[in-house]
Amino acid sequence: MDGLIFDTENIYTMAGTELLRRRGRPFPDELKNEMMGLQPQAAFDKMIRWHDLDEPWEELATESNGLFIGMLDEHLATMPGVFELLDALEAAEIPKAIGTSSPRKLADVCLSPFDLQRRFAFILTAEDVSHGKPDPEIYLTAAARFGLPAEQTLVLEDSRNGCLAAVAADAFTVAVPSEHSRSHDFSTASLVVDSLSDARLYEVLGINRNTA
Repeated sequence: MDGLIFDTENIYTMAGTELLRRRGRPFPDELKNEMMGLQPQAAFDKMIRWHDLDEPWEELATESNGLFIGMLDEHLATMPGVFELLDALEAAEIPKAIGTSSPRKLADVCLSPFDLQRRFAFILTAEDVSHGKPDPEIYLTAAARFGLPAEQTLVLEDSRNGCLAAVAADAFTVAVPSEHSRSHDFSTASLVVDSLSDARLYEVLGINRNTA
């Protein structure tokens, strides 16, 4: 979801920057890259260790979520090609789901303004798995919900941690780097495309781009 359906990485960057500014700390790209794609506890644990903070991760997450939600009205936008791809997948009757490391509360506040929940068979969030990305649990769970072996599914990911999870699940993994993750190592992915509009993505899915 984050960085793939929505350009939320910009908002997470602004929220993280403000969160750490309040503590007299910077939010460097190196830390942001380490946190990207992780569940909240794992992500904020990295922030705590990086800056030697003495607050529990839950307090940081609550404050960060408040900052994030407060920025959505002004800054939330979908990534290029999202709606065209959804239209093409639906025309081809290919089922789809969301597997996100974000908590359900944040997933809902992002998806609802665009009425996107109804377009997915189900949505898995941080609360639905015990082990977050790069562990493959979320994609193995999604495949099981579809009644398929994971190797018969295709996963779209924008982060290294997400790709590692999909590859570990044996899914066909397509990396779609965003401006925030172009420096990530996507060498394990089955395919790396420029955007959701990339003709190579439509080709591997076997769907007609003209229906989008």
